[in-house]
Amino acid sequence: MPRQGRTPAQAAVAGAGSGETTRSQLKREIRFPLPAAMIPAGSGCSWGGPRAEALARRRRRAQEELLELLPETALELDTDTIYGPGLDFPRRPPWSFAMSPDELRVREEAAFGTFLRALREGQRPGGAEEGGTDGDDDGGDVAPFEHNLETWRQLWRVLEMSDIILLITDARHPALNVPPALATHVTRELGKGLILILNKVDLTSPAVATAWSHLLRRRFPAARVVPFTSAPRRNPVPGLQRRQKRGGGWSRAVGPRQLLEACESIVGGEVDLSSWRARLDRAEEAAARGEEEEEEEQQEEAGDSGEADDGDGDGVMVAPRQWERYRHGVLTLGCVGLPNAGKSSVLNALVGRSAVSVSRAPGRTRYFQTHFLTPRVRLCDCPGLVFPSRAPPALQVLAGVYPISQLQEPYSAVGYLASRIPLPPLLQLRPPSAAAGWTAWDICEAWAEKRGYKTAKAARNDVYRAANSILRLAAEGRLRLCLRPPGYAAQKDLWEQHPETAALAALQEQEDPGIRGSGPPGEGSTSEEEEEEGESGEEVEPGEATPPASTAPNPFALLGEDEC
Repeated sequence: MPRQGRTPAQAAVAGAGSGETTRSQLKREIRFPLPAAMIPAGSGCSWGGPRAEALARRRRRAQEELLELLPETALELDTDTIYGPGLDFPRRPPWSFAMSPDELRVREEAAFGTFLRALREGQRPGGAEEGGTDGDDDGGDVAPFEHNLETWRQLWRVLEMSDIILLITDARHPALNVPPALATHVTRELGKGLILILNKVDLTSPAVATAWSHLLRRRFPAARVVPFTSAPRRNPVPGLQRRQKRGGGWSRAVGPRQLLEACESIVGGEVDLSSWRARLDRAEEAAARGEEEEEEEQQEEAGDSGEADDGDGDGVMVAPRQWERYRHGVLTLGCVGLPNAGKSSVLNALVGRSAVSVSRAPGRTRYFQTHFLTPRVRLCDCPGLVFPSRAPPALQVLAGVYPISQLQEPYSAVGYLASRIPLPPLLQLRPPSAAAGWTAWDICEAWAEKRGYKTAKAARNDVYRAANSILRLAAEGRLRLCLRPPGYAAQKDLWEQHPETAALAALQEQEDPGIRGSGPPGEGSTSEEEEEEGESGEEVEPGEATPPASTAPNPFALLGEDEC
């Protein structure tokens, strides 16, 4: 046991030789409470006290507070607002090859515990528990972030072994997906190349993507910005979009050639990337001839042989290796970013096949994986991490960073969304009985009525399931909540007429129109969303099961009563 007057971190380092561990101390002394709205549903925990009061208060607010559509300037958000001064991320402590694995583990646990305690001491009393997901807080609290040390170890390994870091950014929320501390650490402290991949540009307008590209270039001069999408299609039309399968047909991706050019500008001829360029040429020629499947099979054989030669993706903690730039003439690209930013999809698009599994739920990747794109280019996929920030928890939910199925109070996030995009006309909802206006609860209840979501016990409208359904529509991009850079509304015409905007739109228009998603669905064409909910199996509220909704206008028509 640590002597009196010692901190747990000092006791951990001092007791490394005697076999002491800090794991139990970290669990006991370093404890950041999640917001009451983010307590996992169905956990069986009865919190009571301030947590239960905050949860009930936000639920009453969702039922009583009338929503007003905010001006377009409310969508403008900067990285300084999300990642203010004083927010950093856990760094790996100094190490040497003379350390044993146990000594290194104890040192890392002690450094991680010190970081958490310092962050907790600098947090305002009340923390994220009082901020909730209503979105009206002043942003002074630290939002929920990654507390698993093993996940941070994966990031440390990827940063050490990579020559160029690919920071995957969701084009709808770049302010949330680009931690300035990480970008500064890569470019200045590590001295490595950084490429910001603006992923999912098909889910936002080309003008907004161009504006974000210019802002990120000014904010991070040492980084390159590359627009990317694995599922190109035309500009979205207003309304609820059809769900588009973001997988398969990886040769249709937009951005791999621009990424190659960015890597060539950083490498400067020190690594031969001609095999990568030849691979892109063959893939484009094969796609033009309609021979994509044969090309993917050939790529799968080459990828498997490269992956088998590498032993870094097994997830086992081994002794670290000193980094050597372009080791053995191989360029290593590390894909890092927040959960659900599309890191695995970018890797699959570059490889040309489903090399790693992808999922619409965040946290699919648990350990980093390596795959050889060519004998000279290696890709490394890192698990997604939520960095310490002051982002509204509702924005984290809508961005897909936090699992929607684990929300205990999703109505505040629906209110955050409805105050920024017109949900009732987009979802074609019937107005509530009281003509005063819409509340977040009214929107969820109207959507449950339209979709046929009923509780199993009392056959009431399943408002909880309806709220989760709306949040999933936003996380998938069927409801477009796209943040703008500061000052975009004042210069909207300038960005819409910018040459890069036209070039980006033309790049997406080069694809075959027959393979894109079609327009918005009609009144009864949302069955795709229902199928997805059935696959996820995460739509059950604690203590109350929900039967599947029927696609027939009259659910009892299946019993044949109309024929009697």
